[in-house]
Amino acid sequence: LVQWPGQYIWLFYIAFVPGVLAVLTTFFLREKPRPATAPGKPRPGFFSFVKYALGASQAYRRLLTGLLLFALINSSDFFLLLMLKHQGISDQVLIGVYIFYNLSYAAASYPAGIIADRWGIRRTFISGLIIFSLVYAGMTRAGGWLEFGLIFLLYGFYAAATEGMAKAWISNIAKREETATAIGTYEALRSVATLLASSLAGLIWYSLGPVWLFGITAGAALLLALLFAVYVPPPAKAGTA
Repeated sequence: LVQWPGQYIWLFYIAFVPGVLAVLTTFFLREKPRPATAPGKPRPGFFSFVKYALGASQAYRRLLTGLLLFALINSSDFFLLLMLKHQGISDQVLIGVYIFYNLSYAAASYPAGIIADRWGIRRTFISGLIIFSLVYAGMTRAGGWLEFGLIFLLYGFYAAATEGMAKAWISNIAKREETATAIGTYEALRSVATLLASSLAGLIWYSLGPVWLFGITAGAALLLALLFAVYVPPPAKAGTA
């Protein structure tokens, strides 16, 4: 973009190649053969995950409730980038800041895992929610590329403290034989919640303005951090309900 400003089509062409290679590598993966379904045993339906969620343990339902509430306020990263454009940040700086976020996310993921092992998954996740709140509150005040760079650095720390932690938390709460179902149920419901979150964020942006959007999200994230602290139980040992 520095050499050829505005030539976005080439970015997609370049990204297409590693994407195809990543898909091709999946054909070389081998899984353990699945056991045959017993005769007469009904196969799970498409919406069986809803039944599972309603009949799961109380610990799982509470965790799922908290995670889905967070998904409802965690709109697409597109709105963060749109805020940069709204503040007059150039496309080159915008892309550079987002790359910086991904680098900080990658760099912080391993230390976040170590912290979670020593400090606990719930505390680490709650810390991530607080950082998330600070990021969105900061977006209402930031105006220069340096400020946005610091905010996206923190955003990488938030992602490292929450993205993998949610699934690890579910794995420790769900029964060993139901781990995949528990995670799949969460992912299915989260995708719906994320779609609703982005739709609602767009509505707030165009009706009240971006400052309101980021302010509301920051406040809601703090309330969710409190909810996780008092309502959601800490992870149990793997294989327990």
